[in-house]
Amino acid sequence: MLPTTLGQPAVQPAGPAGRPRPSSYIVAVKQLFRGIKLSEAVQETSGRPARPASGSDGTGGRYKWVALSNTTLSVTMATIDASIVIIAMPAIFRGIHLNPLAPGNVRYLLWMIMGYLLVTAVLVVTLGRLGDIFGRVRIYNLGFVVFTIASIALSLDPYYGSAGAIWLIGWRIVQAFGGAMLMANSAAILTDAFPARQRGMALGINQICAIAGQLIGLLLGGILAAWDWRAVFWINVPIGVFGTIWSYTSLREIAATRRARIDWIGNVTFALGAGLLLIAITYGIQPYGGHPTGWTSPFVLGGMALGVALLIAFGIAETKISDPMFRLSLFRIRAYAAGNIAGLLGSIARGGLQFMLIIWLQGIWLPLHGYDFADTPLWAGIYLAPLAFGFLLAGPLSGYLSDRFGQRPFTTSGLLLSAAAFGGLLLLPVNFPYPVFALLIFLNGVGSGLFASPNTSAIMSSVPASHRGVASGMRATFQNSGTSLSIGIFFSLMVAGLAAALPRTLAAGLRGQGVPAAVAAHASHLPPVSTLFASFLGYNPVRNLLGPGILDKLPDRNVQMLTGKEFFPHLITGPFHHGLVIVFTAAIAMSVTAAAVSLLRGKQYYYEAPTPTPMAGEAGLSSRRAAALPGLTSDAGATKERR
Repeated sequence: MLPTTLGQPAVQPAGPAGRPRPSSYIVAVKQLFRGIKLSEAVQETSGRPARPASGSDGTGGRYKWVALSNTTLSVTMATIDASIVIIAMPAIFRGIHLNPLAPGNVRYLLWMIMGYLLVTAVLVVTLGRLGDIFGRVRIYNLGFVVFTIASIALSLDPYYGSAGAIWLIGWRIVQAFGGAMLMANSAAILTDAFPARQRGMALGINQICAIAGQLIGLLLGGILAAWDWRAVFWINVPIGVFGTIWSYTSLREIAATRRARIDWIGNVTFALGAGLLLIAITYGIQPYGGHPTGWTSPFVLGGMALGVALLIAFGIAETKISDPMFRLSLFRIRAYAAGNIAGLLGSIARGGLQFMLIIWLQGIWLPLHGYDFADTPLWAGIYLAPLAFGFLLAGPLSGYLSDRFGQRPFTTSGLLLSAAAFGGLLLLPVNFPYPVFALLIFLNGVGSGLFASPNTSAIMSSVPASHRGVASGMRATFQNSGTSLSIGIFFSLMVAGLAAALPRTLAAGLRGQGVPAAVAAHASHLPPVSTLFASFLGYNPVRNLLGPGILDKLPDRNVQMLTGKEFFPHLITGPFHHGLVIVFTAAIAMSVTAAAVSLLRGKQYYYEAPTPTPMAGEAGLSSRRAAALPGLTSDAGATKERR
């Protein structure tokens, strides 16, 4: 029997012999032919026709699991690369024969840490929009290729010194370009592939594996760097080659693409504005003149002002252009706007947490418990495992439950739990009992897991299918920008706290071990950021401060005391705790504010396109009939409240 999706029976009442009248077949065929013509006409106006999937909404079947597994592989690869470089950085700089803490070399260190994050934060919106125009899978697949080629080039660095560092930074930026292609379109591909009732679960699994990648990267970085620093880049090559072949052979376009002109004005103003703003904030960490931070530098202040001005120009231009890069009207959707604002604030709150905890462990706690400074990067990753385990436990559970009960209870409670965990960390002594510390960071991970996947699901489900790529890119921009902002803000707060208390304490401690007063005064007034980075990289901070020229002139007993495992941790405990109070207080304020915004997101929303208007020449076909035909979707419409 022919389908009845045209709004009336396909077969007329049977004749006397119990068989359909011949005219009924003719009527049915005519109606079906008219429906096919109308569907094709709509597809021609909206872009290249989408390749059908097994479900009625373009989702379902085995394909959605293929999409989940492939996109999960890509984000795992990207997060492994991010964390593996952090842990392996001392070995990398030793391999290229460059001291990153020497005067003039801190910028190389800063760009190795921040360059990847800055580039992905700036480019994901543009690349998400290109995915909407040319195909999300096409841009995503290209991202795999670029990421893999950059990984090969990084492992083949032929230079030493500053030239070697520039080679690594340049190819890390290329690698970030590939990573941005993957990040901008992976969530949109998943949203296309999974029905609304399963998106939270799918996005939760995807983000859980991203966190697992961070943990794996911390462990692999310590192991591979001990063998060969180039191995930390080799590890991406087989994963990238396999993922590239797999994605090209298995992924397909589900959502129809819509050809449009590239909005050059919007792309340029957004990229330059966001880039200048984030770079200026990053350089605010570095000292300027006689100040411990660079917030009084004309470059920092000018970059921030020009970046803000360009972003304002971007907003104005997007309201005037007929086919803009990003439709600001999406922010009129409460679920989308609240989800992104809460994501930004939550990302700022927790973005710098990992760096603060690493410095806390590597600079103070681990040496006090008998670990050599050179071994602290690997052990810091191991001792931070409860943070990842909390996320691994809560992420899929909250994603699954939010599909059934709505996102708001999980996002809001997750942010409040994170704020409570920050409060607990604030009350800990610097030399803490580890079980209590492990419980608090585990709860912080649980809070982040409760928030992450439901918030992503709420954002991606609230926008039209034709804008999911750019919406996913904007979501990633808010998240990555929050991490960049948090590093700039939290490091600056920490440096300010250290600058207020460390010089006096450090000078007195050095003089007590026989260091000449002039040398002690000079060392105590060096920028605290170098001391923080020394701890972060696993260098002996005092040995880095004084250098062999001073230590060689001191008695062996004093040298052993100064470079031992307890002198620096005891020396910095008071000033460091003062900085931690400032940092964690700011994190609590950010988390509570994000929870308030999340509470205002409204009930659960899914975007549903309205019933389209019949096309010219098909006035006889009712709206109800047209809505039943495949391919008739519209960009216009509003979200529909479900819970």
